[in-house]
Amino acid sequence: MKAQRLDIITTLPQTIIETILCLLPIEDAVRTSILSREWRYKWTTIPKLVFSLSTVISLTERRHLSNGKKIFRIERDMRTNDRRSKLLQAIYQVLSLRQGPIQEFTLIMNVQDTKYEIDQIMLDLSTNHTVLKLTLELTGFSLPMSLFELHQLTDLSLNSCKITRVPAFNGFGSLTSLSLEFVCISTECLMQLLSVCPSIKSLKLLTTDDNTFRGLFLVSASTVDTLVQPLFRTFSVMEFFKCLPVIEHLTTSRDISEYRVQVSVPEEISISLIHLKYFCFKEMRVDEPNGWTFLFVLIKCSPNLEKIKLDMLTDGGYCNEKFFTFEDYSDVWLERLNELEVDGFSNFEPEMEFLKFILARSPSLKKVILLTCMDDKNEELEMLTILLSAPRASQVKIIVKNGC
Repeated sequence: MKAQRLDIITTLPQTIIETILCLLPIEDAVRTSILSREWRYKWTTIPKLVFSLSTVISLTERRHLSNGKKIFRIERDMRTNDRRSKLLQAIYQVLSLRQGPIQEFTLIMNVQDTKYEIDQIMLDLSTNHTVLKLTLELTGFSLPMSLFELHQLTDLSLNSCKITRVPAFNGFGSLTSLSLEFVCISTECLMQLLSVCPSIKSLKLLTTDDNTFRGLFLVSASTVDTLVQPLFRTFSVMEFFKCLPVIEHLTTSRDISEYRVQVSVPEEISISLIHLKYFCFKEMRVDEPNGWTFLFVLIKCSPNLEKIKLDMLTDGGYCNEKFFTFEDYSDVWLERLNELEVDGFSNFEPEMEFLKFILARSPSLKKVILLTCMDDKNEELEMLTILLSAPRASQVKIIVKNGC
């Protein structure tokens, strides 16, 4: 009599099996249902569901790709539509058999003519499932109102889609992380959304000034369906900070300071971002006074800031006109700042003045990282000499790297 082989994997605890299945593409995880009767429904409780159009490739396409054969555009478009239909069908099937809460749900695809189907998926998620982390990358898709029924969300990441309206709702009370990248949303909707998310600890608002639907366009509500250049700011910097009472990590771009916020030095700092530890300012223009003002007002409101990261833009030049006075902030003292990183450092006067300002007012500063594209070694040496001779409040290490 043959000895029965021991199935080690099947005897593992369900939590470990779910972890293993999470490491597989969702289609492969579903295929484990054919292994045996015991495995038929094990995949239905995996906590992480990731659906991406790029992972749905037919066997014929795999054969063409492996043989190096070209696929004509019309045939490729037909196959893309076929993959899109298969992906949506797979999502329906998975959700219909789904058991237990969904820790993470990710959907990445180009919507095209499948708006109704995605609306139904969002409705199913909001009415039949508990979702904690939601990631949507849906190019050009207007998010349905059912999104705002997912009250249990702790993490929300949106990319390349639109929010045309924020309904009156109880808010996302448990939401601690919000990321909006390349999202079309009105200024009013953004402020309304932030005001009902009181627990946000991590916020990412990355924007551009491109008018071809590449950025987080904070336009007026009446023109939100028109892809236009962003309109002027409608709320103050203090109103913006007021929506972030427990923020710890903040990443934004120059679009906030140039178009969205009424950047001016407030007579009285009424808001303190006491929990903010990390601030990243992307695409900051060297010659843009609003950007510097926004940065310094934020620094003044953030007594516990530990790291600042700046990604500088120079557009190949800089005007020497005096437009910003660092002396206006002589009362600023960064007690806890321990690291400063500047990417795209070009050794222009505002950048140097800012570095000297930080060096003189940061008693806990340990490291300054400068990523430059300077070809002239003499200029780099002169810059280091100036910085090393500048007054410093701590023994800081200055690191210069080639960032090109």
